[in-house]
Amino acid sequence: MRIKDISKENRPRERFLKTGASCLSDAELLAVILQKGTKEENVIDMSNRLISKYGLDKLYDLSLNELQEIKGIGPAKAMQIMALFEFNKRYNEAVKTKEIVTIEKPEDVYNYFVDELKDKKKEHFYALLLDSKNKIIKKDLISVGTLDNSLVHPREVFKEAIKNSAAGVILVHNHPSGDPEPSENDVEITQKIAKAGNILNIKILDHVIITEKGWDNIKIKYS
Repeated sequence: MRIKDISKENRPRERFLKTGASCLSDAELLAVILQKGTKEENVIDMSNRLISKYGLDKLYDLSLNELQEIKGIGPAKAMQIMALFEFNKRYNEAVKTKEIVTIEKPEDVYNYFVDELKDKKKEHFYALLLDSKNKIIKKDLISVGTLDNSLVHPREVFKEAIKNSAAGVILVHNHPSGDPEPSENDVEITQKIAKAGNILNIKILDHVIITEKGWDNIKIKYS
């Protein structure tokens, strides 16, 4: 069935205009985003097939190339789907940034970073800069890749901290393996950076390791 063969009041765009986005099904919302189907399949049937087969969570995890391997999904539609999820992720991050302004415990660090780091395939190492009242000044991405001494130098960790007059720094990185337990290398890097922080009079308050399902940390000193 072509989209033109569907009664006008039952087409996704018309329903959107009449009842609002919240009244549309997942497939109808996706159909509004994708706009067009193929010669063999209208956009509603395509959206239903995608969600029925993969689910929203699996679609979120697919790469650009993987999406294009799905019947009916070319580069344009693959980019539309990825842009949808990326926009949603950024919205969640923006809301979370406003909600979490003060760090009181490792869980706060986890909640602040988990959406951003849980799907990363490489380790991302951040310095979270805090003022004297543990309010967030900014987050600074230090390195991307396997965490080692060559990638994480105290100079890079404290450059933005000094510039922003941070009173304390929380080190944060993810473990793509899903196991949050600190490695020996994680501990060594933390000790090295903490020693440099003592010289600069900028405290390393903690080093929190993030995975999708939990966290672990190396040092706790929030007060």
